[in-house]
Amino acid sequence: NPLYDLHVAGRRVFWVAACAGIIVFGSLIGSAFVSQQYLQNVNGYSTLEAGAVFLPAVVLMILVAPQSAKLVETRGARFTLLIGYASLFLAFASMLLRAEGSPYWQVGVAYMFIGIGVGFAGTPASHSLTGSVPVRRAGMASGTADLQRDLGGAIMQSVFGALLTAGYASAVSATIAASPNADQVTTNVQSQLTKSFSSAAAIAERYPQYSTQIIDGAKSSFLSGADWAYTAGIIAIVVGAAIVFFLFPKREQELQLLAAYHAEESAKALARAL
Repeated sequence: NPLYDLHVAGRRVFWVAACAGIIVFGSLIGSAFVSQQYLQNVNGYSTLEAGAVFLPAVVLMILVAPQSAKLVETRGARFTLLIGYASLFLAFASMLLRAEGSPYWQVGVAYMFIGIGVGFAGTPASHSLTGSVPVRRAGMASGTADLQRDLGGAIMQSVFGALLTAGYASAVSATIAASPNADQVTTNVQSQLTKSFSSAAAIAERYPQYSTQIIDGAKSSFLSGADWAYTAGIIAIVVGAAIVFFLFPKREQELQLLAAYHAEESAKALARAL
């Protein structure tokens, strides 16, 4: 009596939905991780202002989720998942268009697309998990739904953070190399400048005569690193959409598979009773 039944987890409706949910919720958490830093470091928002910008995503997730549930019943989980993925793709594409000082509406539009995408895709991802397991495995489905958020967030946040750091460091190094005063930048200072935006801000305080140039360079470099992360997000969304499109069954086949799963479990229950 395994705690996590791999036979059940191997069902196509189950594992494809699990993978799709990992990418969806990972994209939500990863994009917030990068965007909140962008708003505060590059656009100069306070912590409260940066947090408030995320509210459109929260509101739209709440409003869209009930409509997503209705769409799952009428058009199937596959169709609803793909709508969510399309919205998430638009979200990351709009993030790539951000620049220093981007107006609130441009930032808000990206978050609106994220809220719509997660609202549409999150419901069928969870619905398919619970619908493809027997009642005695409801805890397994519930745990997998939680895993989608935790594992997806951990993976995407780590990937986005690594790419943000690498892209930022690469851009800073290129900026220093192109500077006419590059020979005056010590190894220690360059190491601090390439470490993070906050380290660059600390260096700017130590050298107020170059403060403007350092902060401007750090902001530009942060945008370069953020673009690396957002590009990875687009790739993840495309891969997830391809998995859903090619491997998740259409509505008619999904219903047939769910009926087959139910029949299989009924036969097993009868065999145990005998």
